[in-house]
Amino acid sequence: MNEPDTYDYIVVGGGSAGCLLATRLSEDPRLSVLLVEAGPADRNPWLHIPSGFFKTINNPRYDWRYETEPEPALNGRRIAWPRGRVLGGSSAINGLIYIRGQADDFNDWAQRGNPGWSWSDVLPAFRAVEAQGRGESEFHGAQGNLGVEDPPVDLELVSRFVEAGRQAGLPLNPDFNGPTQEGVGPFQLTTRNGRRSSSARAFLGPATRRPNLRILTGVTVERLELDGRQVRGVHARKGGGGLHFRARSEIVLTAGAIGSTQILQLSGIGDPRQLAAAGVTPVHALLGVGRHLQDHLQSRLMLRLKLPISLNDLTRGPWRKLLIGMNYVFRRRGVLSFGASLAGGFGRTPLASDRPDVQFHFQPLSLDSYDGGLHPFPGATVSACQLRPESEGTIFITSPDPSARPEIRANYLATDLDRRTMIEGFRLARRIAAAPALAEVVAGEHKPGSDVRSDDEILDYIRATGSSIYHPSGTCRMGPDPGRGDVVDARLRVHGLAGLRIADCSIMPRLVSGNTNAAAIMIGERAAAMIREDAATAMAAKRDDWNETEKTA
Repeated sequence: MNEPDTYDYIVVGGGSAGCLLATRLSEDPRLSVLLVEAGPADRNPWLHIPSGFFKTINNPRYDWRYETEPEPALNGRRIAWPRGRVLGGSSAINGLIYIRGQADDFNDWAQRGNPGWSWSDVLPAFRAVEAQGRGESEFHGAQGNLGVEDPPVDLELVSRFVEAGRQAGLPLNPDFNGPTQEGVGPFQLTTRNGRRSSSARAFLGPATRRPNLRILTGVTVERLELDGRQVRGVHARKGGGGLHFRARSEIVLTAGAIGSTQILQLSGIGDPRQLAAAGVTPVHALLGVGRHLQDHLQSRLMLRLKLPISLNDLTRGPWRKLLIGMNYVFRRRGVLSFGASLAGGFGRTPLASDRPDVQFHFQPLSLDSYDGGLHPFPGATVSACQLRPESEGTIFITSPDPSARPEIRANYLATDLDRRTMIEGFRLARRIAAAPALAEVVAGEHKPGSDVRSDDEILDYIRATGSSIYHPSGTCRMGPDPGRGDVVDARLRVHGLAGLRIADCSIMPRLVSGNTNAAAIMIGERAAAMIREDAATAMAAKRDDWNETEKTA
């Protein structure tokens, strides 16, 4: 192994937060920044076509293809967890839905002992990164690099869903990231001019020519280098060769709820008993590493339609596929410009207090899985998920081998509130489907079927078919007290260690109420600001010490 390359900052993980963070830090030409990504560069055209996720999810070249251990409350099934393994991370293969979460989510974070993370603190960060297609407003920015726009959708079925939601009692809401989240309406997507706006495209694109920013793909960080309580560098691997990089200032883990957790544990940072059981020598005890895992579970209501107005029909046949391709190539419109869901809603079940506790995703299509193809009949899907689950799981390594997959136990439906909320959310989805605007074109339920009516029957269906919406978080939780399971402080510094921060969804004290990509990018923006602020404070302190020394002399 050669002598280590040295940089001021090393960012580990080129995903939603990492691409932005490396870009922000390298804006200072005096600093050298290294961004390390385990996956390849994002050269495949399907990574830039919005509906290309049908081609990239479950593709082992771009997807880690994680799965949980058998889930006790889901009939012992292993649940698929796609995660991006490419420059841009999951923002390069996700469904593109742009949802920030509720203002109260972030106020809750601050109230848990995390100053600087209230809604008034994070809104400027959301606005700073956003290139909102609708223009600047109190809630939106238009000068950032992350494309956010309304997809060019003109589908009868989508309009019918929105109207059915209104008929079912949800208010119309044209902006789920505006003054309130509650209601039904179209989703905005992270696209720009009809192309996916991944974190790599949005942020790294303009920065790749900077001489002080080095981007390495195909490099897997295996462990951190510690010198006592100081983190000095990282040990990595590319192909069969070992690599060693050192940081003068700091290393920031942005590898996500799974990756950042795994790197910490492989480095001997975590629960000493769990580490010893996995064959790793404990170096720094932090009991919360790998704990407090949360994710959104969804249950899907599939409808069989009377009319051929779904994408099942509109995309069938070689001529239709040819026209779809030409429409996208020449106009950036049509099916290839769509995200995973085109409309949705946020509602309250009888168990909610003062804000929505369930989210709906509407798809004008039906399928059993992304790699299984669309159904041969006209179909549509309404999925319902609980926004703020109580259930918590774990992610633990089982071996010192960095190539061994960690053991993921999501522990879905572990509490009575979670089970009851999922049942009520499913009932609300049915109520929307039964409203006149949709009922006029619905022939019946494909799944689960009208004979599934009681709470027990609905719960059995959820246990048999429920799936993840791919929002893992919380495994390196932010908070002031490592004794209660907190891993990083409010400045994202790992408790008890110097030179190491974490900036990704793993730091969420509680899962946000909605899709997580926007919040992950915001976390990267806040991390960049904090790193710059803390560096300036440290420099000022050094100047003060020098001045005092001069006076004494």
